[in-house]
Amino acid sequence: MAFLRGFWRALVFFKDLMVLTLLLLFFIGLWAAIHARGTAANQIPAEGALVVDLSGTLVEQSKDSDLFTLASSRQLPSETQVRDVIRAVRAAADDGRIKAIVLNLDNFIGGGQANVTAIGRELDRFKAKGKPVYAYATGYLDDGYLLAAHANEVWLNPLGAVLVTGPGGVSPYFGAALEKLGVKVNVFRVGTYKSFVEPFTRTEQSPEAKQADQALVDTLWRVYVEEARRARPKADIPAYLQTLPARINGAGGDLAQASVAGGLVDRLGDYNALGLRLQQTLPAAKDKAAPGGFAQVELRDYLGTLRASDAGTGPAVGVVYVAGNIVDGDADRGSAGGDTISGLIRKTVAENPVKALVVRVDSPGGSALASEKIRQALLAAKARGIPVVTSMGPVAASGGYWVSTAGDTIFADPATITGSIGVFAILPSFEGSLKKLKIGADGVRATPYAGEPDLLRGIGPETQLVLQAGVNDIYRRFLKIVADNRHSSPDRIDPIAQGRVWAGSTASDLHLVDRMGGLDAAVAEARRLAKLPGDARVIEIEPKPFAPKELVASLLGRPRSDAATDVVAKAAARSRIRLESAAATALSVSARPGVMALCAMCVDAGWSAPSPPAPGWLELALARLK
Repeated sequence: MAFLRGFWRALVFFKDLMVLTLLLLFFIGLWAAIHARGTAANQIPAEGALVVDLSGTLVEQSKDSDLFTLASSRQLPSETQVRDVIRAVRAAADDGRIKAIVLNLDNFIGGGQANVTAIGRELDRFKAKGKPVYAYATGYLDDGYLLAAHANEVWLNPLGAVLVTGPGGVSPYFGAALEKLGVKVNVFRVGTYKSFVEPFTRTEQSPEAKQADQALVDTLWRVYVEEARRARPKADIPAYLQTLPARINGAGGDLAQASVAGGLVDRLGDYNALGLRLQQTLPAAKDKAAPGGFAQVELRDYLGTLRASDAGTGPAVGVVYVAGNIVDGDADRGSAGGDTISGLIRKTVAENPVKALVVRVDSPGGSALASEKIRQALLAAKARGIPVVTSMGPVAASGGYWVSTAGDTIFADPATITGSIGVFAILPSFEGSLKKLKIGADGVRATPYAGEPDLLRGIGPETQLVLQAGVNDIYRRFLKIVADNRHSSPDRIDPIAQGRVWAGSTASDLHLVDRMGGLDAAVAEARRLAKLPGDARVIEIEPKPFAPKELVASLLGRPRSDAATDVVAKAAARSRIRLESAAATALSVSARPGVMALCAMCVDAGWSAPSPPAPGWLELALARLK
């Protein structure tokens, strides 16, 4: 029987392997056929517009999906890398064929205030060349409107609305529910404001966390309003929101007309109306089915022509991407695996003519051990005489700040969420649940630590002391790392640490950040430190994309979501993404051993969960405490 079972398993394995191989070959062949036809069809018109369709979310690094998920999904996960948009807009500014840019924000959900600001700066440079920018959406949310504010003309569907709400919101607190279920949440933390654990232990925010979060959102809102006012002076968003009910009544209940009267929008019309407007200055599209009817090239096709012209040798600046939750071991794109990223850094430094490194951080943190592995790899590069500069994206907090301290200079955007210098460990135990169910738990042990942490009978006092001591030790090390980088002392860093989250502008005042600026500024500084010419090439250090995803994306494109064209549905989608991401991360962390440096406020902004943990609670927990 054992032989037959083994033989059957072997047959199933080879069958699955053959199916996967044939499916992959089919996609490759189909992609090649379509690409061969599309190369001629997708030529950039002699005069036309670059259409930037930002369906879904802006991300620092797109995630990977497995082949079967992609093949079975009716709609691909929609993500656009910020760097791709910036690269295309920058090239279009000097491209004589590109006469205008159209921002199609109809399905845009968001992607971080700092990312939007970076693209906005590039749009302003494009306009400075005398080329117009047009924005269109059925509904504008916060990030979408901040991007649209940089356009010469902001278009809104007559059935749509501008729904700018500002940062903030509510999160669920499970303390009472878990207590009712008999689940005890064992928390080990350092930091008055390290509030990630509060949803598991309380029914509402602590006064300290609420005070800190309120200060953060107030700063972010001030930065948002200032950016919107610079981009579009006639749009007074605070005044508009303050009198919104009266404005809606004055417009007869028409939200779109109220937006026009408030100076937030220039014109009302659907996408076809915008197309007719563009046909006044641009030729008609050769493809009669082209949306809007004007000569155009899509972002993906335009990027393809730029990639085809990529070349370069000689000294370079390497950009290391630390995006998503920082997790132990290896991880695919969209998550920052400690082993993956540290290995890439070592390999690139050894095999490529990299003379400087820029660490682009867009992460709420995660494993302290993984964060330290990445930092050590960067320090090893510095030991070889390679300068390191940190560039913070929308989020660089907790473990993200831990990694950032490897930089000789730290750049951030005023709206970057950073800080959260604190540490916690969280372990649920179920002695109360078992008691309610009248289930017993018993056994023997050679030492007080055998079988610990005991999730059935409760964590022993000795183990609790070990875990809290470990958390205290990690926090002490964290303070020392920050103090050394900031040329300060742990005693001076401690009051501005304590797990508190800061906006980038405030972090600059506190000397947690050196300079304001985006990735370009950080690259320029890296070139200067390495004494490289201003046009020295840049190489990206990150895991390669999963090939089948690229194939399927090329074949299927980016389907539009009918629901997302409704402003209320779009807002609901944004809230759902935030809630699902925060809940998934919280559940994964509660099941993950060890000490975490993770930012609750940043997770709530929409970060996805870490990968499932490996078994062995105490073994891995103690490993992180070394």
